[in-house]
Amino acid sequence: MATELKINVANPEAIVYTTEELGFTILGGIRIDGLDRLRVTMKIEVINRKYEHYLNNPDIANLAIRHNLDLYNDVQVEKLIRKTAERLEVGSTELTKAVAEITSELELYRLQELEAKQTEKETKKKILTPTEREAAQQFLQQENLMQVTNDCIGKSGVIGEHYNRLLMYIIFTSRKRENPLHIISFGSSGAGKSHLQEKLAELIPEEDKIASTSLTSNALYYFGEYDLQHKVILIEDMDGAEAVLYALRELISKQQIIKLVPVKDSKGITRTIMFKVTGPVTVAGCTTQEKIYEDNANRSFLVYIDESAEQDEAIMNYQRKKSARTINTEEEKQIKELLQNTQRILQPIKVKNPYAEFLKIPTEVFKPRRTNAHYLQFIEAITFYHQYQREKHTDETTGETFIITTLEDIAEANKLMKEILLRKADELSGATRNYFEQLKELLQQEKQTTFTNKEIRKQLRMPGTTVRRHHTELLQSGYIKLQENKKQQGYRYEIVSYEEYQQLKNSIATVLDNILQSIQTTKPTMSQLQNGSTKRKPVKPLAVVSQ
Repeated sequence: MATELKINVANPEAIVYTTEELGFTILGGIRIDGLDRLRVTMKIEVINRKYEHYLNNPDIANLAIRHNLDLYNDVQVEKLIRKTAERLEVGSTELTKAVAEITSELELYRLQELEAKQTEKETKKKILTPTEREAAQQFLQQENLMQVTNDCIGKSGVIGEHYNRLLMYIIFTSRKRENPLHIISFGSSGAGKSHLQEKLAELIPEEDKIASTSLTSNALYYFGEYDLQHKVILIEDMDGAEAVLYALRELISKQQIIKLVPVKDSKGITRTIMFKVTGPVTVAGCTTQEKIYEDNANRSFLVYIDESAEQDEAIMNYQRKKSARTINTEEEKQIKELLQNTQRILQPIKVKNPYAEFLKIPTEVFKPRRTNAHYLQFIEAITFYHQYQREKHTDETTGETFIITTLEDIAEANKLMKEILLRKADELSGATRNYFEQLKELLQQEKQTTFTNKEIRKQLRMPGTTVRRHHTELLQSGYIKLQENKKQQGYRYEIVSYEEYQQLKNSIATVLDNILQSIQTTKPTMSQLQNGSTKRKPVKPLAVVSQ
């Protein structure tokens, strides 16, 4: 039970303490953290004007002393007492006693607030009932878990984006692992990138995520050391978080950030204190500016929002149904709670991928080192998500418990990763690639072989600056060429190859599928997997999952 305080903390920004004669107000409250100091702005004034020396001197009765100090600094406290005693004509003994009691009360208040804050953190975590736990376990034990999960994500209110939504969900799930994954969503303004991230975040327990529309450069450093551990950090608009991108990169790469700050102790001596925040974390963000965040993008999965007419119609149809009250919102709510509960019962466990040495990414992929690591980690994340369907094994040397990746996990990863690898192998930016494929389709429909900026701007109803920007990138990369240049007609272009993107797609898919088929023909036995043997026993091949 909390001790009753002698200070009035009804308003934490104006804490009040009174004696028979004087009133003390702590303006702006106090910092709860940093127990080595107690910096305050104190206002001292006369509250009982019946005393004779106040009646004889009304100026003193209306005077208030305001002073900023650290109550743990003896020099500053003595200065305040001397200053107040002289100006308000109060005995220094009474003032010393009052300031000492205020200090003790503020210490007690701060400790109570810290304890309440810790209790709030602990109680924030939902305790599942036996029924809820059983339902979550049964869900995670279902066959075709990935497909079932994707269907449930759709039923929770996420329209379309079939590959992106499942990919993002698995990446959010990876926050519980020692090497979590990260994701950045790209799309034009109003395309729905923030909406997709927000809807997927609703499927993650509240205690496991931190959402922000804007972050300052120092914001991350002042969390508690383990406050961010195994959480999803959601940044709605990375364009407003430039100042914190370096800290995010460090948190992603090194799984910790450290800031050294000089402060003065109670004796006025300057010393350095360290703020340390430890990961791992999963970082998710949205932006319209693909080129700007290259350093962060290299550490993340990149997804591009579906901006097709079919997706627009699907979303608008959902909006109409929701307005007509024909959407079963109660079912959506139940599915969200179920998926949150499945996240809560996933436990940290090691994953062993016995096929990892045989897996390769396509040679067309740019910056293959990080991409290869992401590919392997994504496969492990899928295995981790299937932990309630896998037998647990123990490493005889280390005593660690682990589960084993299956060929089905690799097939599921390949199905979702083909688009990611394709984007990482493409010379064009995502926005320009989407435009280029739209341009190809338009020209084939209209049976045109050449085009101008003006013609495309009208037909696709796009701003002229956007069309020119895409054409500049396509021209520089050799995907279109200039056919003629007449001042009266403007620049006229033609496409160099209509098949280049499909060829790249086929190349990416072929590499992944061939490697998987090769592994299937030499699948090891379970005993060989546990012993780490490289000898393989031929088995019946598994059907390859194609995109």
